Amino acid sequence: MFTGIIKDTGIVHSRGRNRLVIQAPQTAPELGRGDSVAVNGVCVTVVSNTSDTFSVDLLDETLSKTNLGKLKKRDLVNLEPALRVGDRLGGHIVTGHADGTGKMVRRYKKGNDTVIEVELHRLGLAGRIRPKDSIAVNGISLTIVRKSGGRFTVHVIPHTLNNTNLIKCRPGTPLNIELDKYMQGIK
Repeated sequence: MFTGIIKDTGIVHSRGRNRLVIQAPQTAPELGRGDSVAVNGVCVTVVSNTSDTFSVDLLDETLSKTNLGKLKKRDLVNLEPALRVGDRLGGHIVTGHADGTGKMVRRYKKGNDTVIEVELHRLGLAGRIRPKDSIAVNGISLTIVRKSGGRFTVHVIPHTLNNTNLIKCRPGTPLNIELDKYMQGIK
């Protein structure tokens, strides 16, 4: 379980077909073999780590259903270690099981906020969201501001923009999407 509050970002150090090595000097030492960590909001298992990097194996299903299959060397990824008993729940409960993907359609400033418009790849997801719902975008706990057809918008505060991989996202960037299953009663 996760909260959608990104604790760190990492950089893709290397990747094989089903292996991803992430450079994350702040997070890697905290992780051990067998630990769960959300990478761009997708729960994966650490298979090894050093003081600077950690490695995860990726299932073919994960590669085909999330943006992890599109990552390249030097890409920036969001990281959140799994919750521990007694941890603060600052965002909303996130499972790390992406419901699908979307892509950034546009990004613009509105006052102090950055507005991000996302187009969902699975239109069936659009019928399950509404304004004020929590949603995880690349693992980040956000609130839907507007929904229109197969698209939704979220507003992002400067701290979140500057401390997640949203800072690097541009129109066309693939994004992992996880609906708030607990508030919607979705199983």
